[in-house]
Amino acid sequence: MKHCLVFLCLLGPFLHALAQCTVPASQFKLEGDFLIGGLFGIHHVDGPGRQHRPEFTDCSHKPFILSSYQRFHVMRFSVEEINNSTSLLPNVSLGYEIFDHCSDTQSFPGILNLISVNGVIQPWREPNKKLSQVSKAIAVVGTYISTETRTVAPLLMRNFIPMISYGASSSKFSIKQNFPSFLRTVHPLKDIIEVTVKILQYFNWSWVSFLYSDDEYGNDSQDVFIKRIKDTDICLAYTKSLSHDTDYSQIYNQIEAQNISVIIVFVSEWTARALINSAIQLKITDKVFIASDGWSSNKELPRTNGIQNIGTILGISQPIVKLPGFSDYVYASKSQNHSANSQQQMFCNQVCNCSNVNPTDVILADPSFSFPVYAAVYAIAHALHNVLQCGSNGCNGNITVYPHMVLAELKKSNFTLLNQSIEFDKNGDPKYGFYAILFWKQNGETEEVGSYRFNPSTLLIDNSRIHWHTKDKVPTSLCNWECDVGHKKAYKGIHKCCFNCEKCPKGTYVNSTEDPYTCFNCTETEWSAEGSTSCNLREVEYIRFTDSGAIVIMVLAWVLVGLTAAMSVLFAINYNTPIVRSAGGPMCFLILGCLSLCSISVFFQFDKPTTSFCILSFLPFLLFYTVCLACFVVRSFQIVCIFKVATMFHNLNTWWAKYHIQWLVITVAFGTQALLLLPSYIHDPPNPWNETSYPEKIILRCDHKYKMFSGSFVLLVFLCSLCFIFSYMGKDLPKNYNEAKAITFCLLLLILTWIIFATVHVLYRGKYNQTLNALAVLSSLYSFLLFYFLPKCYIIIFQSYKNTHQYFSGLIHNYTKTISQ
Repeated sequence: MKHCLVFLCLLGPFLHALAQCTVPASQFKLEGDFLIGGLFGIHHVDGPGRQHRPEFTDCSHKPFILSSYQRFHVMRFSVEEINNSTSLLPNVSLGYEIFDHCSDTQSFPGILNLISVNGVIQPWREPNKKLSQVSKAIAVVGTYISTETRTVAPLLMRNFIPMISYGASSSKFSIKQNFPSFLRTVHPLKDIIEVTVKILQYFNWSWVSFLYSDDEYGNDSQDVFIKRIKDTDICLAYTKSLSHDTDYSQIYNQIEAQNISVIIVFVSEWTARALINSAIQLKITDKVFIASDGWSSNKELPRTNGIQNIGTILGISQPIVKLPGFSDYVYASKSQNHSANSQQQMFCNQVCNCSNVNPTDVILADPSFSFPVYAAVYAIAHALHNVLQCGSNGCNGNITVYPHMVLAELKKSNFTLLNQSIEFDKNGDPKYGFYAILFWKQNGETEEVGSYRFNPSTLLIDNSRIHWHTKDKVPTSLCNWECDVGHKKAYKGIHKCCFNCEKCPKGTYVNSTEDPYTCFNCTETEWSAEGSTSCNLREVEYIRFTDSGAIVIMVLAWVLVGLTAAMSVLFAINYNTPIVRSAGGPMCFLILGCLSLCSISVFFQFDKPTTSFCILSFLPFLLFYTVCLACFVVRSFQIVCIFKVATMFHNLNTWWAKYHIQWLVITVAFGTQALLLLPSYIHDPPNPWNETSYPEKIILRCDHKYKMFSGSFVLLVFLCSLCFIFSYMGKDLPKNYNEAKAITFCLLLLILTWIIFATVHVLYRGKYNQTLNALAVLSSLYSFLLFYFLPKCYIIIFQSYKNTHQYFSGLIHNYTKTISQ
């Protein structure tokens, strides 16, 4: 109750002024069957927008705005045109009552007048009480500015009185919970900002400033712009609100300091005038101004002296729609008004010396918001037409019209007006129309150089019609120039538009469209050079069975198998001869067999690696070569034992033969190697692996995990060392009895082979690595075959006299005699 009393006290002066508004005004009021309210800012209050207390503001000495006065006449023209129509609202007349909305405080009496019934304002509807009418007006056209609309709209929303704004674009009015009966014939700010962003992207301007008026319209435009550019390449380098006491020199100094070339300006036309005049006075040059629809179509500002020096001005404008018959109406209206009583100028909240205005000036004023006024009046007329169930025979006069009924039909609007389909979406925003892109020419005229159309979104700009201040070259506005090809961006500072350029290293690439800030790694099957924008497919290499080197090595392996088989047959035929017995007797067949089995590994070194190929490429060799080395350890020990140890330990040879120690040693060696290898192969077998050491190619090879086979290698080294020690001990044996020397030479050759192999394996990662593996295996096998067994075969075949018991006994007798002496 206390708040209601305060509100009524504040309304006291306004209601008193309202009661005294009895002076008729032919231009501002027209009687009719149904009344439409109109709110037009014919005067402008140039001063602080916010006040600490409600005060009357005198509009009489403030600037007279021709463009708003033109829109005022558009509403009058629209109503008169509808009243003269035989198809729209036949036999029904529309009336209007228009108020000069120069300030919120001064304009309250007019608003209260529109929502009153017989001078009485109904604060709320009582549930059980029927009212013949809840307000004088069935709908209101206005206002132009978002701030004024925010003040007025709540009074009209109370009883769902339709309010159709022709200029308020704040996005807050799309919230239907707060503004249920609000509609507009201009697109909301999000659409204007969308056009702005599209223009920035079209010209590749990413380093921009945003200036806005310190009011509902400006603050909302800044918020929407910041949200819209969040996921784009556009950076807001500087932003500032403008008011009546703004220091423009400080603003331009900040813009110059940050090297910003594009200035987006979302303000009203009177604020824009101050901004542009300051730029001229401060000698600002080489800038691109993007004007919002609030001032882009201004007729006077482009003709300002010196404006051509500040740069280029592009504007986003409501499309200019010519209203047929409007010019004739203005001339006729001004003629009638001039002949009327010129002293009768006092009416409600305005003192308007309108009779002295030149009709040509009115017609030539900025027409960008004229069609929205025209569409708003016609939308109300069509809605009323539907409420009254009008047809060719007239309208139903028995229907009591309430504002909410008009609102319901307004939401369903769907009619054609001057080739445009007038419709509203669920938020009361227009579903029709487009925006024009204007260029301010040097001669003070504006020219349409493009357009932005909705549904689908399409931006069209004719660059040839824009004469830039940079000699017809599109200006740039960047914090940093774009990086060279193959360079990524590295953030510098807080803005994403400011960055350093870094060249992407080998094996990476940058995709500027996907993410210009990251060097992406190529996959294992791809490669790239330094500073690449894409990856190339690597060439896959491996040694095929058909490779000439592979064929030679496999032929040598088969030759080895053939030789071992031939030697086995030869040894079998001459099994009881001294040369075979001295070579190891039955052990020779085991060695030759194992050498043949070792050669299996050679065949699995070639072709495309698989898991089974990788396993068999070394497993047979390691297992059976262990047996070979164990046999030679035993054989070299036997040789030393016969000639040297046996003379000191007489029972050793007997004990050795009795318990078959040689076979036990061989079995233990083989079993130990099997226990070391098989668990490793079962748990983590070698697998095919892509060698990517070379940038342009992939070499298919086996990933032998040598650390897991370290125990196996240690065993081989141990056997090789024992064998070498024993065989070296027999280096002074009889000259013709060269068993130990042959073994020693084979071991030296074996050690040399694997030293070379290990060195090359560490240094070389090419496709011939598998060939080297096969050569190492084959060399290890041939070392024993050629330098241990082949000489014995030669003696058997070509020097049979040495293959006798007498010859061997003589050698041993002579050596024993020499030792005893």
